[in-house]
Amino acid sequence: MNSDISIVALSLQIALVATAVTLPLGMFVAWLLVRKQFPGKFALDVIVSLPLALPPVVIGYALLWVVGTNGWIGQLSESIFGSTLAFTWLAAALAAAIVSLPLVVRSFTAALAGVDPRLEVAARGLGCGPVRTFLTITLPLAYRGVIAGVLLGFVRALSEFGATIVVAGNIPGRTQTVPSAIFTRISAGDTDAAWRLALVSVVLGIVALAIHNWLLKRSANGIDANQPNGRAG
Repeated sequence: MNSDISIVALSLQIALVATAVTLPLGMFVAWLLVRKQFPGKFALDVIVSLPLALPPVVIGYALLWVVGTNGWIGQLSESIFGSTLAFTWLAAALAAAIVSLPLVVRSFTAALAGVDPRLEVAARGLGCGPVRTFLTITLPLAYRGVIAGVLLGFVRALSEFGATIVVAGNIPGRTQTVPSAIFTRISAGDTDAAWRLALVSVVLGIVALAIHNWLLKRSANGIDANQPNGRAG
């Protein structure tokens, strides 16, 4: 039981770090896609969405080359810290962040697209800088969609298996997450432990998705309430 608790704690740690990475990065990419016109916009959208179309194992293998001894990040890490990022929980968090980033960007894009840009223009006309305009106008109006995107990315990071097991391995106490622990328990024939961890995964997923759907419903109801006669359109 203690080992199960440590596995869940490590999985939550990895998912939280991955979410902390995808939140600012996803917001910046979503803002570029919604508010800016620039050469290469389509390419950026394709690159960000690519993890949705690739097997997670491919992403993990590519990351292994980047953060391992053959990659420049791995070589830099080895020269500074004496070891590479490969087969560490940080590598697992990085893999989870990359896999969950497309979902976060899509949610943030929808949230930002629902904010009337004329409000931002008016704020800028009143002397607000771009950062203050984003923090005081854009973000408060889009916060439900942003929170929903964060929760969706967190759930995806929490459930990641293919990419993390390739780049981080399945080392008990170091990189073994809930999905990889379930795989290990099933392979060893320990079905009771596998079901116990599977139940934890289901509970965490249901809670996060329930909050996600509730926020989206509230957001939709808020839009409807702002329409004439309380109806959309």
